[in-house]
Amino acid sequence: MAERSNDDEEEQLRLTIALSLQDQPAVHTGIQSMRPETPKEIIDINSSDDDSLTSTANLMAHLASAVKLPERAHGIVGLDRRAMEAERLARKRKASASPPPRRHRGKHCPDMEAPGPVKDSPTSMVPKTLEGSERASITMPHTESSTKGPKYPNGIVRKSWAYGFPRHEDIKIEEVFERNDLNLAVLSSFQWDVEWVLGKLNAANTKMIFVMQAKEQSTREQYERETASMPNLRLCFPSMEGQVNCMHSKLMLLAHPTYLRIVVPSANLVPYDWGETGVMENMVFIIDLPRLERNRSATAEDMTFFGRELIHFLQAMGLQQEIIGSVYNFDFTATKDYAFVHTIGGAHGGDTAPWRRTGYCGLGRAVRELGLSNDQEIYVDMVTSSIGAVNRGFLAMLYLAAQGDDGLKEYEWRTSAPPKSQSNKRSIESSLTPAVVPDGFFERLEENFRIFFPSQETVERSRGGVGCGGPICFSSRWYNAAAFPQRALRDCKSRREGLLMHNKVWKFWYTFE
Repeated sequence: MAERSNDDEEEQLRLTIALSLQDQPAVHTGIQSMRPETPKEIIDINSSDDDSLTSTANLMAHLASAVKLPERAHGIVGLDRRAMEAERLARKRKASASPPPRRHRGKHCPDMEAPGPVKDSPTSMVPKTLEGSERASITMPHTESSTKGPKYPNGIVRKSWAYGFPRHEDIKIEEVFERNDLNLAVLSSFQWDVEWVLGKLNAANTKMIFVMQAKEQSTREQYERETASMPNLRLCFPSMEGQVNCMHSKLMLLAHPTYLRIVVPSANLVPYDWGETGVMENMVFIIDLPRLERNRSATAEDMTFFGRELIHFLQAMGLQQEIIGSVYNFDFTATKDYAFVHTIGGAHGGDTAPWRRTGYCGLGRAVRELGLSNDQEIYVDMVTSSIGAVNRGFLAMLYLAAQGDDGLKEYEWRTSAPPKSQSNKRSIESSLTPAVVPDGFFERLEENFRIFFPSQETVERSRGGVGCGGPICFSSRWYNAAAFPQRALRDCKSRREGLLMHNKVWKFWYTFE
């Protein structure tokens, strides 16, 4: 019986790797593709009850018997699929007697004890092919959903779950994805653990679009080659022309049969950001928008401010038009009291004033659209995990945006020549020309604008210590600069003692006489 079991496991290993490598070029896998190449279908976030997945039983049997296992097969992040599957089978054999394994959490953090493998994780990360059609839609999985409809119809903010802490108003990434009936996942992130992400999804039934940073064409081509064996996965590379050197956006569009889940997290798509090592805290905004009745769709004129700006951002991101068009199949009414604020890299000019729609100018415009603009004194609290070479001028731009300035007031302050009578009255404390700046503005700015960022002591005393503080970025050189707003800084500590906060959130309020 033992010998037969080993043969079965070797056959399972051979089959899984065969599927994961069936489309990879020989130079990477040591094997030739054993099926004809088929063009990838256009995909959208519509669902169809008539579409069905193609059976691959015969192909699986053929590949399992014919393929010769390569020595090494690395994926987009250097995955060794043979080793991965061998380790999975070994874990399966020991599951009844062994504790959860220690899992590596990347360069920012040493190994820490973490929860065991996710239940019901797919044995293969390679999805099945869709039945060929000129314009394929996402097929509805035949598994029962853990949710029957929108769970967060009015929008909600949750902190990320953290291993080792009691659960209270938090959320796991599995609960964000709700993978059982997930038709399409558009995921954008700065940092990726692709193996981990695929393990959280049902890659056989879910269409996936990963929005990734890749400035050089050679890097894009490399990523495309390394994922060519996964017909359910597409890659999207936002433009990084000119001086744009970072694609830091974090966004999820998760299409289910009856609703679209829009997720704006502060977490990257790596396990320590989502609490699996119990050292890092993040936060996430989620709203579920119901699907419109069949054959109905919204128009651009019907869209809320939130919806229009989301679509503008998706277009700048470079998503396929079919994906963007499918967004109109959902009801955005619940977003009328929200604004979607984005930053799009590059220079923005022209008569249509696109600069007003993005960055801090877009924030000010959003404040006005929501009816919250105010010329009176305001108070701002900002939680952040990274601070650069900030000066008082930059802080003033953010402060004005919180009041509802779309950039024009800041521009006037920065470019207006001072009257002769005031040319020597004020010293230039920042990048702004202080000619038209109200008296005492900069003196009050650092009292009214508080920046919460963990101190060295807080990092050292955290659960992971300095070794897990890599995502928390600052420099003493910037802090000691003459124009740095030192008095604005406050220590940042999580209510869950020992967690480092990777959150990004603003809170501002007004005083009314």
